[in-house]
Amino acid sequence: MSQETKISTSRTIDAPAAQIFDVLTNPDNHVRLDGSGFVRSADRPQRIQATGDVFTMNMEGDHMGGEYQTDNHVTGYAKDKLLAWQTAPAGTQPPGWEWVWELEPQGPDQTLVTQTYDWSKVTDKDLLSKNLFPLVSKEQMDDTLGKLAELVSS
Repeated sequence: MSQETKISTSRTIDAPAAQIFDVLTNPDNHVRLDGSGFVRSADRPQRIQATGDVFTMNMEGDHMGGEYQTDNHVTGYAKDKLLAWQTAPAGTQPPGWEWVWELEPQGPDQTLVTQTYDWSKVTDKDLLSKNLFPLVSKEQMDDTLGKLAELVSS
């Protein structure tokens, strides 16, 4: 069994950090960005504006027996630089896995985007024994960054 507890992937995207951040903070865009195939739609979407915000997504996956919802608790927010959230089945507290987006300008019209999927804070032994992590692969995350690049260039 692998001892890795996170996956990161990066890509330089031809768009300013502010434009990319604008896309990421709108949950309605997440279905178009999702490389995993789990995201279906945002539930009553509102733009993410601060740490402490919670946004709900409609999802579907065999690992949850079909359709389900997640509450995503924003744990990091720095305008045009950082967006992070911990995901939990709707109505529950996050068990510890987190999605982190870091934006680093590479000039006025290019941004190095790093996406990290981190499950190092998951401590629930029953959850860990199900061997769900990583539920999303590096290839799927690379696909997400490709979709983000396409979306901001259109």
